[in-house]
Amino acid sequence: MAGSSGFSLKEIKAARFSVSDALACRFLQTSAGVRGRVAAMKPVLNRSLPPECAPDRALPGVAPLAADDWLRVDEAYAGQMAEKRARLAGQRADALFEGAGSQAAADELLTEVLALLPGLGFEVRGTQVTGPDGHVTDTAADTPLAVLGQLVQEDLCILQKQGAEHVLTAAVLCFPAGWTLAEKAGRPLGAIHTPVNSYDAGMARRVQRLFDGVRAGRPLWRNNWLAYDVPDLWQPHSETDPPRAPVDAASAPWLRVERQCILRLPVSSAVVFTIHTYVVAAG
Repeated sequence: MAGSSGFSLKEIKAARFSVSDALACRFLQTSAGVRGRVAAMKPVLNRSLPPECAPDRALPGVAPLAADDWLRVDEAYAGQMAEKRARLAGQRADALFEGAGSQAAADELLTEVLALLPGLGFEVRGTQVTGPDGHVTDTAADTPLAVLGQLVQEDLCILQKQGAEHVLTAAVLCFPAGWTLAEKAGRPLGAIHTPVNSYDAGMARRVQRLFDGVRAGRPLWRNNWLAYDVPDLWQPHSETDPPRAPVDAASAPWLRVERQCILRLPVSSAVVFTIHTYVVAAG
């Protein structure tokens, strides 16, 4: 029986992989590694996790999601947005990539987001958007992805079909966990996954099937849990650096959870991969 995503529920359940783990070439991480040029910031923490992401629940596979539930605002909004705005101001090239041919999809994504913002506590008046933290963003003052990076907590990746694979054509990434945007920018899914040993031909087909199958208005979601020894939101790691030493999940002081959503834009048919990051004290 076909699921609302455009492929069977059996196929959805079989796709129990982490798209972000693959995009991020992820490890259980230590604090060593690449650091940005923005001055160290006070940790931004969540008080709790949303019930569906709690660590006492089994990790979901890729599951259907309500059409308007791919953006969230939580109690860490003000702190996370202050850090995102600082990253975009101080190291824009590290946090923002806008490839050739991505403009129409980015414009469409901004339009889709603006339609949802009033329901999330924002005030939208023409090009002026006031966020839950009182910060006013002019949507006409910068490129669509740069504007989105100043409005919503989610990191946003745009992937467009080129030949047989989807390619990362644009992204705003202010909270990387184990990867760097520059190394993934402009690369197809297969190349993005290159450092992941478990990403074999069968996995590649399932990932591509997922991106091909998601339908407009019928997004998908999943989450992961990662143990960390520091709570920093900005934790990039280069493919050329040695792998980070694993953190003992039983004794790690911090838990980082990513709520990841996959949706298709109805006009451009681009796929958007969103990452909402939560960091909480373990236990």
